[in-house]
Amino acid sequence: MEILALRHQLAVLQRTQPRRLHIHLLDRLLWVLLSRIWQGWREPLVIVKPETVIQWHREGFRLFWRLKFRRKRPGRPAITKEIKGLIRKMSLENPLWGAPRIHGELLKLGYQVAETSVAEYMVKPAKPPSQPWKTFLENHANCLAAMDFFTVPTLFFKVFHVLILLDHERRRIIHFNVTTNPTAAWVAQQIRDAFPWDSTPRYLIHDRDPTFQGTCKDTLKVMGIKDIKIAPASPWQNAYCERVIGSIRRECLDHVIVMNEAHLRRTLTPCFIYYHETLTHLWLAKDCPEPRAVQPMGTGEVITIPHLSGLHHQYLRKAA
Repeated sequence: MEILALRHQLAVLQRTQPRRLHIHLLDRLLWVLLSRIWQGWREPLVIVKPETVIQWHREGFRLFWRLKFRRKRPGRPAITKEIKGLIRKMSLENPLWGAPRIHGELLKLGYQVAETSVAEYMVKPAKPPSQPWKTFLENHANCLAAMDFFTVPTLFFKVFHVLILLDHERRRIIHFNVTTNPTAAWVAQQIRDAFPWDSTPRYLIHDRDPTFQGTCKDTLKVMGIKDIKIAPASPWQNAYCERVIGSIRRECLDHVIVMNEAHLRRTLTPCFIYYHETLTHLWLAKDCPEPRAVQPMGTGEVITIPHLSGLHHQYLRKAA
């Protein structure tokens, strides 16, 4: 045994690079075996410490039992990456759902997975679950309206203020008017004109313009409308109005030099007709605020109808 141990150490040293000892797995197994069958294995050992051989034996012991249990694969079957991704997707898209609800949906889709596994892989919200603002606005769109001003300069540097009132449900411009001197009383009258009788919305969103205070606020209270003021310097909180104003500018006003108030009214009126009846909207599934019927192929020849003096065009099918 001693001769075998010494010859093996000489062979290890001969194949080792200078200043670096390289011991293979078989070398470690040999010394582990010698330590089990030979009591004097420590005396001829030179290249490593006896504690190192004991450490090799412990590592081999752990590896043996790890491989032994891996063959049997105890516990539940592993969850595939597809199911994990689906669980994360459901929990992110539905923050109000818990593990039982997601587990039920997975069962309906034919996935056999435990509810505890769903709870493990679902995304845990950092805050209490809440619906996103977009969902909240869509659920209340039929009782929401918004208003805002935008300015239009004229050829002779006079500035007109245009007030628009927008219906959130179909993005319809309910009312508009033009003035050079907007006041709270004037805005209150526009609100009364826009919402006659029982057509008042439940909420009206607006910014913190001073003209929306005083008489205007009292009028809203009398009409049973709750005014919602957005945060300071946060136009994105009245995003629908801002988007409509941007569309009016891009589609029409950026291409026109306004002469006077009458000219501005004559320009905005067909612009709003085009906006309601022709212009498609992403939020409305590529439809118009006033729904347009789909004209299938074969119902007639495609004709062109100009709008805004040829600035935009509409395409319809005309029966032969």
